Amino acid sequence: MARDPYLELGVTRSASADEIRKAFRRLAKQYHPDTNPGDKASEERFKRVSAAFDVLGDVEKRKKFDAGEIDADGRETFRGGWGGGGGGPFRQAGRPEGFEGVDLNDILGDFLGRSARGGGGGGGGAFGGFTQRGADVRARLEIDLEEAIAGGKKRIAFSDGRTVDVTIPACAADSQTLRLKGQGSPGRSGPGDAFIEIAIRPHPIFKREGDDLVMDLPITVYDAVLGGKIEAPTPDGPVTLTVPRGSNAGARLRLKGRGLPDAGGGERGDLFARLVITLPETVDASLEAFAEGWRVARPYKARRRG
Repeated sequence: MARDPYLELGVTRSASADEIRKAFRRLAKQYHPDTNPGDKASEERFKRVSAAFDVLGDVEKRKKFDAGEIDADGRETFRGGWGGGGGGPFRQAGRPEGFEGVDLNDILGDFLGRSARGGGGGGGGAFGGFTQRGADVRARLEIDLEEAIAGGKKRIAFSDGRTVDVTIPACAADSQTLRLKGQGSPGRSGPGDAFIEIAIRPHPIFKREGDDLVMDLPITVYDAVLGGKIEAPTPDGPVTLTVPRGSNAGARLRLKGRGLPDAGGGERGDLFARLVITLPETVDASLEAFAEGWRVARPYKARRRG
């Protein structure tokens, strides 16, 4: 049996869901096989940490574990004595003692499958043949912003040592969950499913504002004064932007539909280029003379923008 998942993640039983996620992310990064190639001890610890998060990272599974309904491996626990002499633990109607009027198919159907069968008599096992579907597994997959928009394939390692290629759909949204049917833990009645949560990494250029993106776009003094066309990066590749004549620092240019997908993975937000006016690395005498004459002849006060 696996170790207590709370002890495995190093959190208290009263820990919040966010504290559990943070503990898992920290330990997963520390012991991931890619970080510790060839280190069997780290690999085993990574498996145990992932298995612990599979229980505590799922609200329903955590409730069941805290209530003693499942063990640290996510397996159902059966309490109470169903044994006995004579005709066995079941009445002629094929139900355990004390369960009259309770539909065991409704209670145990999802976990055990449709194995509760009525009829028969004596100890012939009218409720025999439990079949258990494998447990679902959960994992978190970090991807780049460009990968989220364009889609592609990524490989992910599960806690049992398996690796699976995950197809990321185009316009995947942050926190979107992908379901891989039949890729969970094995069971007598078939494997469970795998649920992969998408997490988009922070980008060095583009900052997120909801579904929109914002970036700083350096422009020259003469482009700010006279206007001009400049090349600007986007998650889809560089584009040419027109800087209006007389643009101020802090002004935003909008690139429609170049942002992030919405929470449903559908329509994309916008990309805003925030203008940053830059001087040349070396300011020559002619520019200084022009600025000095301008300051004397045409003084103005700088205004705070935004």
